[in-house]
Amino acid sequence: MPSIVAGGVTLHYEESGSGAPVLLVPGTGSHGRTWSLHQVPALVAAGYRVITPDHRDAQPGLTLADLIDDTAALVERVAGGPCRLVGTSMGSLIIQELLLVRPELAVRAVLMASRARPDPVSLALAAAERELADSAVSLPPGYEAVVRALQNLSPRTLADPRAAQDWLDLLEMSPTDWKDPGLRAQMDVTVDTDRRGAYAKVSVPTLVLSFADDLIAPPARGRELAAAIPGAAYEEIPGTGHYGYLERPEAVNDAILRFLAT
Repeated sequence: MPSIVAGGVTLHYEESGSGAPVLLVPGTGSHGRTWSLHQVPALVAAGYRVITPDHRDAQPGLTLADLIDDTAALVERVAGGPCRLVGTSMGSLIIQELLLVRPELAVRAVLMASRARPDPVSLALAAAERELADSAVSLPPGYEAVVRALQNLSPRTLADPRAAQDWLDLLEMSPTDWKDPGLRAQMDVTVDTDRRGAYAKVSVPTLVLSFADDLIAPPARGRELAAAIPGAAYEEIPGTGHYGYLERPEAVNDAILRFLAT
């Protein structure tokens, strides 16, 4: 896997295809390979060069500014200059803040499963997950799989016996490593203040893409984010939860490709 060293940190990434570069930024605890099954093939087929980075091997004290610097380094040194940016969840947070401090690095931006401000539930969930990671508790993989499915998937998916079982099997085979220091560091990077006023200064063409059944970043929060960004487009994918880009990839890819091509 190729890598660059930026600010003393090694950043690993993969790239596929040729053409105008698109950088895909994953969410908390996710790696670049998250995009490999669905988004990378669709973007490559559409004529893009797709760059999928991993987040840095983080230690305590990781900040959003660190992740913004990492993304800026990837744009400058791997993409070779301004490019299209696509993120989900924490990846979207990184991009939307990059649009404020380094707008010259972005051609267009797609923000999936994101928000501009916290609410009591999002703050409580973030605090509870940090508490779990800091404890000595080990969740049984089967139990954690059910909880993750309920949190991140649409009721429509869970109502389909075959799809639900496939997801439960997949989630049980890939349990969260709550003792991973990198994951724990990323848990401190959250939307904990109201940024709607700041996002009024964003000048990069932006699409906010929400998932209709998302419990982590509900569509209402996505609509607020789009309303805060001047000229931003908003689209909502039905029958999808927080994992919408994996749950209904065809619909998500269609929305991304239509926006990036304009």
